[in-house]
Amino acid sequence: MPLTIKQRLVKRVFAQYAKTQAELYPLTYLFWECTLRCNLNCIHCGSDCKKESHIKDMPVEDFTKILKEISSKYKPGEVMIVLTGGEPLMRKDLEECGKQITASGFPWGMVTNGLMLTQERFDSLVKSGLRAITLSMDGLEENHNWMRGSNKSFAGVERALKIISANENVVHDVVTCVNKRNLHELEQIRQKLISAGVKAWRLFTIAPIGRAVNYEDLHLNGSEIKTLFEYIRQCRADKKIKTSFSCEAYAGDYDHEIRDGLFFCRAGINIGSVLADGSVSACPNNNHSFVQGNIYNESFLSIWENKFESMRNRKWMKNGVCKTCKDYKYCNGGAMHLRENCKSTTLRCLSKDMTV
Repeated sequence: MPLTIKQRLVKRVFAQYAKTQAELYPLTYLFWECTLRCNLNCIHCGSDCKKESHIKDMPVEDFTKILKEISSKYKPGEVMIVLTGGEPLMRKDLEECGKQITASGFPWGMVTNGLMLTQERFDSLVKSGLRAITLSMDGLEENHNWMRGSNKSFAGVERALKIISANENVVHDVVTCVNKRNLHELEQIRQKLISAGVKAWRLFTIAPIGRAVNYEDLHLNGSEIKTLFEYIRQCRADKKIKTSFSCEAYAGDYDHEIRDGLFFCRAGINIGSVLADGSVSACPNNNHSFVQGNIYNESFLSIWENKFESMRNRKWMKNGVCKTCKDYKYCNGGAMHLRENCKSTTLRCLSKDMTV
């Protein structure tokens, strides 16, 4: 499906916008890996989380010191804090964390697998300032439980769906990791979400990183990727639930069809993260070779302002399949989490996969 003249113009304008953002690098999202503990053992986990971690949860006071630093340069209300893990609900003091983040003037949200979410816990988090929540549903019961490594996980998600969708004051969405086993279930999943009152649904594929490397069923081939993109395009046309492809990768000509904006990997440009051990990186999914410093040795703001060059100038990414690609000027080498280090080629290119 060749692009129209208007679509090509939009691509060129957006590429210039992305270049300007990389030059200015305004922080708009900060992920806090508030724990590496998790109550599940998901086969696609990139963090290799366990119920008990040798890395202790970061004290909330250490994190709020970072927020104080950020407030000296940015308006707190314009920087979204997202709590991730591990499973944030493993922290018994999560409400206190939320209260302190809110008291610092920052909006905050969280990503959860939903298994530990009860109505009582959700209400207490809302009182602590919770503004947004993302829940994972990775298939119908059998396939979701297979991926999550628990026969109780799907029931927990269904319970969490009812709790979350009933509150109109908390922005919510559901994310689904699309793989060979659940690709044929997508329409049934969508209908279930619509019935539950879910407003937004994001779909993504899984990169060959972390535990996912060992499971071939997780990885879509080029034909299956195209099937996924065609499905998202159709869902967006009927508008029964806001459906989109995640920010994970460049989607070629489908970019105009399957997401609200064009692909732009904002890791280290608009997005930063503080990991459980104090390491400062960009997207939490990035390889640890891209860690830029540690808050226990240097101020977060100093790290953000003076480092991250490898993410703000990505000329080094023009190698491998990207070296002669006509779309490099639009995707700028693809997503950071698909590179192992500053010398590696991309682990995969969805756009290229579809043409093979």
